[in-house]
Amino acid sequence: MNRVDVLQKKEGESGLSIVVGLDGKIVDFGGDAEIRDKYDQSLFRNSVDASGTCVLPGLIDAHTHPVWAGDRVHEFAMKLSGASYMEIHRSGGGIHFTVENTRKATEDELYSSLAQRLSQMLRCGTTTVECKSGYGLDADSEVRLLRVLQRAKTHLPIEISMTFCGAHAVPKGMTSEEAARDVIGIQIPAVCSLIESGELQVENIDVFCEEGVFDVPQTRRILESGREAGLRINFHADELHPLNAAEMGAELNAAALSHLEEVSDNGILAMAAKNCVAVVLPTTAYMLRLKPPPVRHMIEEGVIVALGTDFNPNAYCLSMPMAMHLACINFRMSMTEALIASTLNAAASIGRSETHGSIECGKYGDFLIIDANRWEHLIYQFGNHDQLISYVIKRGEIVFCHQSDVDRDVC
Repeated sequence: MNRVDVLQKKEGESGLSIVVGLDGKIVDFGGDAEIRDKYDQSLFRNSVDASGTCVLPGLIDAHTHPVWAGDRVHEFAMKLSGASYMEIHRSGGGIHFTVENTRKATEDELYSSLAQRLSQMLRCGTTTVECKSGYGLDADSEVRLLRVLQRAKTHLPIEISMTFCGAHAVPKGMTSEEAARDVIGIQIPAVCSLIESGELQVENIDVFCEEGVFDVPQTRRILESGREAGLRINFHADELHPLNAAEMGAELNAAALSHLEEVSDNGILAMAAKNCVAVVLPTTAYMLRLKPPPVRHMIEEGVIVALGTDFNPNAYCLSMPMAMHLACINFRMSMTEALIASTLNAAASIGRSETHGSIECGKYGDFLIIDANRWEHLIYQFGNHDQLISYVIKRGEIVFCHQSDVDRDVC
């Protein structure tokens, strides 16, 4: 995670060019003169003059919960007064509060708020995002949330990797064992039926493996059931209590495990041995005042580390550059490590490292262009992304540009 190849223009050249084909994949890149000569007979549908700027791979947010109704701003005050996450959860707040409000909202209302959030992520440089359900907690409600995500996946320019997270909490009136059986026996079959019919494109399964929610054996059974149905394992592990969930995830060859504030040394070694991606979430650790996950130890032991915003009602952050900045400050990651964690490694966490996450021929042309002479400004400038990011490009198409109102028509 310590090397980024930076392609710079050579002395005497006007700059560098990247060519993206009509299929959205990178065809070529090199010096302006070389590319101009090579493609002088070609017609280009779009062109962007990025003189004096930096071009980076599109950012990939590896962990979000973006479809819900009802904010939890009142709980922020409770946390500031000292209430813990689980204290709020046990009092009927937290996930259960959001579930109640989400169930009351119409599908159109959920889609409208989701589309607005994803648009804001795009403006912050995110071109691909992992999106979870999880605020339904029964088959009908979870399927409804997945349908909202599918609608966004179909109609919005941001790319979505959909995750079924019916085991996000234990529904009121159920024990955790009853809830686990419901997820395995009712929810997963309902979701898989819609995947088989082509109505949903769900890729991953998630469980909140935590004390007072789903224990390790229950989590294992749910994840194994999802894996048997063809879903990639990508779950919450060892966040608030050390449960040795990382060891279990490695045994199941999980693609990714998130949070990991309380991961053990053996868990780190197990993840490294199985190439499980550790998705660390600096906004959550910051907002809940948790001890940071041992990211430096993970990197030293060879764990693949990715970043996500963990956008949800409890951690309201839509900006990957802000998550990258916090990772550098609070997790002691270098800027290079944060960039790789937000691009290539995040792509690996959702099974896309062969097609996303770096500027290489054959990969998709997902870029952000920043108005700065060094790429590090993306992390260095904390919270200035509305001015810093000039363009966001998805598969060669301009999906966002920051211009004055007079110039906006050219974008």
